Amino acid sequence: MEPYLLFSKDTRSFVYNMQVKAVQRMLDFDFLSGREKPSVAAMINPGNTGTHKAHWGTGEILIPIHPTIGSATEAHPDVDVMVNFASFRSAYPSTKEALLNKRIRVVAVIAEGMPERKARELSFIARKMKKIIIGPATVGAIGAGAFKVGNTGGTIENIKEQKLYRRGSVGLVTKSGGLLNEMFNIISHNTDGIFEGVAIGGDKYPGSSLIDHLLRYEANPKIKMMVSLGELGGDEEYRVVEAVKSGRLTKPLVFWVMGTCSKVFPAGVQFGHAGAKAGVETETADAKNSALKAAGVVVPKSFDTLGEEIAKTFLKLEVDGSITPIEEPETLPNIPMDYADALKRGVIRKPTSFISSVADDRGEEVVYGGYPISEIVHDGGKLGDVIALLWFGRKFPKWASEFIELAVMIVADHGPAVSGAHNAIVTSRAGKDLISCLCSGLLTIGPRFGGAVDGCAKHMKRAYNEGMGPRDFVKDMKNRNIKIPGIGHRVKSLENPDGRVTLLIEYARNNFPKTDLLDFALSVQGVTTQKKSNLILNVDGTIGVLMVDMLYATGFFSKEEVDRIVDLGYLNGIFILGRSIGLIGHSLDQKSMNQGLYRHPWDDILYQVERKE
Repeated sequence: MEPYLLFSKDTRSFVYNMQVKAVQRMLDFDFLSGREKPSVAAMINPGNTGTHKAHWGTGEILIPIHPTIGSATEAHPDVDVMVNFASFRSAYPSTKEALLNKRIRVVAVIAEGMPERKARELSFIARKMKKIIIGPATVGAIGAGAFKVGNTGGTIENIKEQKLYRRGSVGLVTKSGGLLNEMFNIISHNTDGIFEGVAIGGDKYPGSSLIDHLLRYEANPKIKMMVSLGELGGDEEYRVVEAVKSGRLTKPLVFWVMGTCSKVFPAGVQFGHAGAKAGVETETADAKNSALKAAGVVVPKSFDTLGEEIAKTFLKLEVDGSITPIEEPETLPNIPMDYADALKRGVIRKPTSFISSVADDRGEEVVYGGYPISEIVHDGGKLGDVIALLWFGRKFPKWASEFIELAVMIVADHGPAVSGAHNAIVTSRAGKDLISCLCSGLLTIGPRFGGAVDGCAKHMKRAYNEGMGPRDFVKDMKNRNIKIPGIGHRVKSLENPDGRVTLLIEYARNNFPKTDLLDFALSVQGVTTQKKSNLILNVDGTIGVLMVDMLYATGFFSKEEVDRIVDLGYLNGIFILGRSIGLIGHSLDQKSMNQGLYRHPWDDILYQVERKE
């Protein structure tokens, strides 16, 4: 590539740091400009690897992510530009590393606040190695129709409006990044457009100067005229004056030095940029504009007339035949609007894939059932309140939420011998992780282990609502060939009652407004224990019927809603939640004791392995 060109249509770059929006804007510009390859070859995210998925027109591409500049340049030897989005703390070392890499030719440094000493060192390294720094504190640069740095040029609409998707005849360099897009706009309306535009940044010691870029434009035969914006402070504009006087700059140049209003302010006032401060008379904007005009540069009367002078200068070039008319493309590729932008503007709508009616995490804090978590905590809320809000979408009265919590506590564990705990223990002793151990135990929960909570509630509720008596219900279940869920215990009986059931019934009697289904279940127990004294209402059944009594007593739910809650398995969720506590405990218990792999003893297995004749 010619030395006077900053970027070509084949320029490829690295983007340092995960600036995904800037990368997408670069890729959209590429596609609009008709590039065959994306200008972003890879991203550099220190210490990380992987890929980033981005849009390429209406399709998608994967952009590699490298952990270091060195690994990126080894993988992509064709890349010679780095767009550095590092913070001001790491902008210096990352820029220096890029400059010292033999493959990197141009580094654009976006960060502001780089110490002046370090900025001067980087500038020295760049000049010594014949490389180019744009910045620090730059908004970027653009080679029209070829390559753009980060967010330069703004939106796709701006790019189209200012014809930045193809080469023009004007070279632009400015200290002010804030006015870069405005200058693109002015130039596009008064000429055939930009060939290249650069914002060098407003720091006192930029990596490259106005004269550096103007001399490149002078050497570029495709650039027919130049436009530049300077600032008060420093002496850089006088180097341009000297270059014009010595004949090093011969192309038409329109130049305006901003800050002419500084004369109405006290001496020494700084205007925005670190370098925009006039210490002596020669550093004022008026003095610089006068010197430029005296050297033969086109200097407007004010910024307001800058467009007029650019138009006049361009017209002269057209009249003398220096400008070749540019053929505009018949159509431009369509760059779809990003979904997030379109949604923000209200120009699209899309059906949602999920519905959440229990929690909302989009604000400053998560909301459970319409209540911010801080409000729940400050009101003395406990686990039962959270379960009520997340499962039932209601803030239950205190007696109801405390019952839920009591039920969870009571079913938390039933020793190591039951199937769920046994599975969790065996899995833990096999060296598996905690989640695997928990899942192993949970997978045993079903009709024979824990399922009685839902089953007892469902059958008892049906019988009660149909007006059956306890004996009729027992007979009906026998005719259906269904064992009554929630009735019966292997050890406990009328003579040896289950203390957990006693706790639940005592709580309900003292706190529930009504216990109709419990009373019905206990009357069923009166029938079943006439056959065997261990056919009692067990803990699962007690929780099931009391949960139904609780739901009715809150006054929030209709009969149909309670039926649906039971059918959907809400009540069994109480058993699952509570038993998870015990399963985790058993798993961690085995790990803390460093128990080895479990093998079941032979003497506990009846072997009946015979040859079948």
